Amino acid sequence: MARGVRARQPDRSHPLPLWAQIEGDLRRRMRAGAFDERFPGEHELVAEYAVSRHTVRDALRRLRDEGVLDSGRGRGTWVRTPRIEQPLGALYSLFRSVEAMGLEQRSVVRALEVVVDAQVAERLQRPATTELVYLERLRLADSEPLALDRAWLPRSVAGPLLDADFSHSGLYDELAGLTGTRLTGGSEVITATVPTAATRRLLKIPAGTAVMEVQRTGCLRDRPVEWRETLIRGDRFCVAARWSAQEGYRMDVAGPAPEHGAGAAGR
Repeated sequence: MARGVRARQPDRSHPLPLWAQIEGDLRRRMRAGAFDERFPGEHELVAEYAVSRHTVRDALRRLRDEGVLDSGRGRGTWVRTPRIEQPLGALYSLFRSVEAMGLEQRSVVRALEVVVDAQVAERLQRPATTELVYLERLRLADSEPLALDRAWLPRSVAGPLLDADFSHSGLYDELAGLTGTRLTGGSEVITATVPTAATRRLLKIPAGTAVMEVQRTGCLRDRPVEWRETLIRGDRFCVAARWSAQEGYRMDVAGPAPEHGAGAAGR
């Protein structure tokens, strides 16, 4: 078994049922990373624990009911990775959402440079020749790829970011700390899309898995100062809305997303 985390044989003289002992031991092995690459089939578990298939199924059923395990026809069983939740209707931070889940947030900076991009400049209501700070990051949660994030801001606003370390920090935190600028609002379009083969390899997701494409315009006193595009793994991310009798509930339905660029979110 992976990482040498062996099964502990159940004690038949123990008052705890065999299935419960096996369930507890499977949890122990999960925490140790024994099943990071694959989860064993029922026949393997029967042989490892020297119990009946019925006993193994009882243990697995309880783990599935709690959302610890998942399975699919022809795909076997696997350990579920908790989804990272972000709120709708707030200028949120992917950095903070990941850490709020108790996961380690880290970024691999793929680009941090000054560029000129006429299409992005138009989105930011600037001249086509405007110099922009361009930041591209691969966002990781507990060392696993979560999102590919790209952001553009006018150099006149975000120039100091060129000297920032984004390996373990959020763009908005760095922007506030280095320039004193805090965005005051913005808008987003979120769609589900099929990633390219290159994006699948980068995010380490299998064929057939969708990604969330988020395109954001961040504003400072109603003037656009950020254009962001992020592709987020659909199997590890969801958005959430809240409502109350006092404030009600609102979800806007957007039209087709602009054709420029890939997708965006994350801070």
